[in-house]
Amino acid sequence: MNRALSYTATPCHFENIYLYLILLCMMNKTPLNLLLADDDLDDCIFFKEALEELPVSAKLTTVHDGVKLMQLLETGQPLPDVLYLDLNMPRKNGLDCLNEIKQDEKLKQIPIIIFSTSFDSDVVDFLHERGAKFYICKPAEFSHLKKIIFKSIELIAMSSNDQIPREDFVITAI
Repeated sequence: MNRALSYTATPCHFENIYLYLILLCMMNKTPLNLLLADDDLDDCIFFKEALEELPVSAKLTTVHDGVKLMQLLETGQPLPDVLYLDLNMPRKNGLDCLNEIKQDEKLKQIPIIIFSTSFDSDVVDFLHERGAKFYICKPAEFSHLKKIIFKSIELIAMSSNDQIPREDFVITAI
C-alpha cells in the first residue's frame, strides 16, 4: 500500500533561518513583487544588482518620484509584497506617499520599508508612528546593501501586520 506523505517545513525545523528562506524561494514559483520608489538612479541600480545576487526570487519595479508611485499603486495592478520608499523624492516626497498609502483602505496593508540616506532619530520616530514597517539607512557598501535587503525580506516574511516595536524598527547590516 503506497501512501503519499506530505511535509511542510517551518522555521523551527531549521537552525538557520537563511536556509529556510532559501528553501522557500526555491520551492516558490512566484517571485516576490518588490517596488522601489527612489529618485536616485544609481541607488536603484545598486539595489537591483544587490537583489540579483541574493537567493531570492523577486521581480523589482522602480519608480522615480512620489507622483508616479501613487499612480502605479492606483492602477489596479497587483499590489507589491513590499514597498521600499525613499523620503526625498521630487513632485511628492516619501512622507506624503506614506501618509496617503496608510489612509487608503486598499493600500494600507502594503509593508513599507523606508529606504533613505538620512538618519534623524526624530524623523525615524515619526515614520514609525505613521505606520512604516521598517527603516533602512542606505549603506555605503554594496555588501551591506545585500545584507540589509535580504534581512528586510526575511523580517517581512516573519512579521505579522502588527506594528513592529520601535527598538526593532531600524534595520542594519550588522
